Amino acid sequence: MPYIEIPGLRLHVIDEGDHDPLVFLHGFPLSHEMWDAQRREFRNTHRVIIPDLRGFGRSTSQDDMVTMDQFADDVAALLAAMDLSQPVTLCGLSMGGYIAMAFARRYPQRLGRLILTDTKSLPDTPETAANRERMANLVLKEGPTPLIATMMPRLFGPQTNEKQPYVTDAVRNVMLANSSRAIAAAQRGMAVRPDSTPSLKDITVPTLVISGEYDAISPPDEMRTFAAEIPHSEFALIPGVGHMTPMEAPQEFNAAVRDWLQRTA
Repeated sequence: MPYIEIPGLRLHVIDEGDHDPLVFLHGFPLSHEMWDAQRREFRNTHRVIIPDLRGFGRSTSQDDMVTMDQFADDVAALLAAMDLSQPVTLCGLSMGGYIAMAFARRYPQRLGRLILTDTKSLPDTPETAANRERMANLVLKEGPTPLIATMMPRLFGPQTNEKQPYVTDAVRNVMLANSSRAIAAAQRGMAVRPDSTPSLKDITVPTLVISGEYDAISPPDEMRTFAAEIPHSEFALIPGVGHMTPMEAPQEFNAAVRDWLQRTA
C-alpha cells in the first residue's frame, strides 16, 4: 500500500491493476476501505486508484478546515505525482461526490468520465452548516463517537442492519479509526462548499448518477433532478439500499458501473 508525496502532504493510495484509470473518492468520515468490493471487481479491467483523502485513513493532515476545492486540488496533485496525464474516470460518494464536482469545475481537462453516487449538488442550508460546526467542536472534545451515533441510523436501507450487520460494523469501525481533527476539518469544509448546481450544465463528459432507493441523506428524487442538469448523464436507482450503496449492494452497484463503462468507452 504505497504512499504518494504531494506538496505539503503524504497521501496513502491503493493503486492496483492496469489500463484506464478509475479513481474512487470515499465519503465522510470514511477511508479507502469503503471501496473494497469495487477494488476487487475493477482491478482486473482498470487501473484502480483509491486515495485516503487528506487526514483520513492513513493520510496525513494538520488542517483545521479542508474545503472541497482543497480536496480536489489534492486529487489533481496526486494524479500528477503518479504521472497520470490521461483523463480519468472519477467516482465519488457523498463527500467524495462534492469533491468530484469540484474537480470537474477546476480540472475539466483531467476528467474523462464522472460517477456521482449518493451525493448532492446543493450547498448546506444555514441550519445544516451551523450543525456541522457544532458537531466539529464536539468531535474535537469527545472524539468521533457522538458523530457516529448521529450518522449511523441514517446511512443504510431498512434491511441492511438486519441482514448485513457486517456492513454496518465495517462502516462504524472505519469511522472510529479516523482522527477527530480530520473529521472536524472536513465538516467545516463541507459547511462552506458552494452550490454546484449552476455548474452541472458545464460537465461535458459522460456522467453516471447512482442513488440508493432509501437514501435519506441524498434522496433519489433530488439526485434525479440534478442528473437531468448534466448534458450527457444517466441515472440509476439501486433498490433496497440507503446512502452507502457501493457497500450495501456491491454486486448491483458494480454491474451498473461496469455496464455504463462499457457503453461509454
